[in-house]
Amino acid sequence: MKHNPEITAQTRKNLMDAFWDLYSKEGIKKTSVREIVGKAGYNRSTFYEYFTDVHDVLEQIEASILPDIEKHQNIIMKTGVRLPLKHLTEVYSQNKRYFVVLLGKNGDPTFQEKIKNVYKALLRPHLQSLGADDFILECTLEYAISAFLGVMTYCFTQEEEPDIEKMVQLLWSLMNDGVMKKF
Repeated sequence: MKHNPEITAQTRKNLMDAFWDLYSKEGIKKTSVREIVGKAGYNRSTFYEYFTDVHDVLEQIEASILPDIEKHQNIIMKTGVRLPLKHLTEVYSQNKRYFVVLLGKNGDPTFQEKIKNVYKALLRPHLQSLGADDFILECTLEYAISAFLGVMTYCFTQEEEPDIEKMVQLLWSLMNDGVMKKF
């Protein structure tokens, strides 16, 4: 039996939305297939056509919002580091409903590592060209990306629509001038 692709996509989206509503309030441990299908209005067998379990739904959502490394590397090559900072901030903004929860205190700790690894892969080639040894390079990447994610999460949890340009300018200044020059 063939499925209508539009209905299939909408069903999957409805299940993912129901999952997200529950997950963002209760976390993964308190989110069950029964609650998801009840909220979405489907039966359990429909859920299992699309997902293996609640962790699979979370994995699929996370995979859908991780930046595309090739696309972003092309942006870096064409424009330099500053514009990608703005672009990555805008990517965060577009997916803020997910990022704020996933990177927050009740989020998925493995997502933070996934996104750090994506950003490290994006920035590593550029920073390697500056000639730092591996230890300094990796520590610098960890520091910069952790700070970036922390600032984004903080700003998006404090304001509904934070000033992206102001955040980019602050992040750029912190990256280039350091923290202590702000005081």
